[in-house]
Amino acid sequence: MEFEPTESQRKLVEMVRDFCVREVKPHAAEWDRNEQFPREVVAHLGELGLLGMAVPEELGGSQLDTVSLAMVVEEIARWDGSLALTVASHNGLGTSHILRFGSDELRRRFIPDIASGKRLAAWGLTEAGSGSDAAGMRTTAVRKGKGWVLNGAKMFITQGSVGDVFVVLALTSPSRRQKGITAFALERGMKGFSQRPLHGKLGMRSSDTAELILEDVSVPDQNRVGEVDHGFVDTLQILDKGRITIGALSVGLGRGALEESIAYSKERKAFGKPIADFQALRWMMADMATELDAARLLVHRAAVLCDSGRPYTTEASMGKLFASEVACRAAAHGVQIHGGYGFTREFLVERIYRDVKLCTIGEGTSEVQRLVIARDLLKA
Repeated sequence: MEFEPTESQRKLVEMVRDFCVREVKPHAAEWDRNEQFPREVVAHLGELGLLGMAVPEELGGSQLDTVSLAMVVEEIARWDGSLALTVASHNGLGTSHILRFGSDELRRRFIPDIASGKRLAAWGLTEAGSGSDAAGMRTTAVRKGKGWVLNGAKMFITQGSVGDVFVVLALTSPSRRQKGITAFALERGMKGFSQRPLHGKLGMRSSDTAELILEDVSVPDQNRVGEVDHGFVDTLQILDKGRITIGALSVGLGRGALEESIAYSKERKAFGKPIADFQALRWMMADMATELDAARLLVHRAAVLCDSGRPYTTEASMGKLFASEVACRAAAHGVQIHGGYGFTREFLVERIYRDVKLCTIGEGTSEVQRLVIARDLLKA
């Protein structure tokens, strides 16, 4: 077991931190208020190689190990959860699905531009009536000639209105439910394919979220990603790795709450001394630090197992479950330590408090994670 980052990982995180302090920290609150997707900053992340972290070098990517990817997402989340969600979803969902299960032709056509950030990737699984019950989807793909015709709608899709390439899951054998789902790559501008931005979210407000609408969208068979009726099985593998990045995102948000609270408690005075001197607040910060360290270790364990080619489904769910719930507690403590100021937009902990809740919902709710963990325990 290695508990210290490598020299290359340290330099990578330092580079990301410097970028975030310079380009993200001064603007993140405004992006949040205006629900503004930061296109220029996302483009800069592409130039730094952070939108192709899991992509092989021959396809234009950085080909980082999963631990490094988790460390990058954590560092970005420390400064802006919305931007970290953009990076995590772009690298871990649509990109990974094409990279792992698409044909050589699909990979050559889409991946280089996705890895560079010239085109953003999105992934369409969730529907208005099927979230945790993904097998209850109603979007269909019907054979027609040498291709397929897709009809339906997808809901709560990250990068949904700003994306360019979309991996969409649809029923190809409805009677088989989850064993009859197939993935397809769609592109912005296809006839019958439209995107509707969603506004008014509690948190992650500058991360783009949209509804995808498919009305008789003709898709050639060469745009099929993976085998027919095998899309849901492939999806489970995509979600496993995605849970590692959401776990890392959670740790980053919790770390932000802790670090902001430490700084505030040293400056804020009550009864003639810094509030950092009060035992009640010290205990809060001690709990935050301890739980966040434990969460990071669980997330990194899953990442190491992933990179070694060993099974990691349970470990990814454990990391995501624990990290997301720990981060929610850390955010709540952060607001409490800031007192009345924590309830205002003046301080970062208010935004963290809103952003972090998504981590217990996205990429499988906490309840789903417990089901996955319990199922594997009982199998063993």
